[in-house]
Amino acid sequence: MVCGGFTCSKNALCSLNVVYMLVGLLLIGVAAWEKGYGIVSSIHIIGGVIAVGVFLLLIAIVGLIGALNHHQVMLFFYMVILFLVFLFQFGVSCSCLAMNRGQQEKLLSATWGIMSNETKVSLERQLNCCGLLNTNLTQLQFANDVLQCDAPCKVKGVKGEECPVCGDVMLLKSSEALKILGGVGLFFSFTEILGVWLAVRYRNQKDPRANPSAFL
Repeated sequence: MVCGGFTCSKNALCSLNVVYMLVGLLLIGVAAWEKGYGIVSSIHIIGGVIAVGVFLLLIAIVGLIGALNHHQVMLFFYMVILFLVFLFQFGVSCSCLAMNRGQQEKLLSATWGIMSNETKVSLERQLNCCGLLNTNLTQLQFANDVLQCDAPCKVKGVKGEECPVCGDVMLLKSSEALKILGGVGLFFSFTEILGVWLAVRYRNQKDPRANPSAFL
């Protein structure tokens, strides 16, 4: 069944924008959950996902109001901005899915290196772990971090051998969140093209309740 009528196009566009609002809230919530677990809040991809969620939420509200009122200007800006959000969301989602463990380790190591000691201690206490990554290149830094570590698990061992490595804890949570963010974002980014098409179609339809002599 083809949705070609004015009312059908209006209802379809309104329903789609409600879905966009839910997706925006979902993206913000998952990214906030990622940060809540202490997965290095300065990772730019997570910030990008939050930005996409906020913009998608705002543009969905604009689209919903424009669809309810058949507002030509709001629908025009809705189409343009939604298409830009699609491009940005598609790129961020692909980045989330394409990021492997090695790239995540580099991001964590770079961010960990510029953290203050107070921030590291607080993060280790929150995640109940010590040190970032115990590799050949980071053994000295790892030893220093373990000495300064104040996590609850360190009480069980004088040198903190019983404590898990923070890098492994972060990477486990990070991989899960990136897969969720990438998959959800990629799937719904294609529905935004449908939203642009519906907005174009609906914007060019005449409201049967309006003055027949009025311009579109």
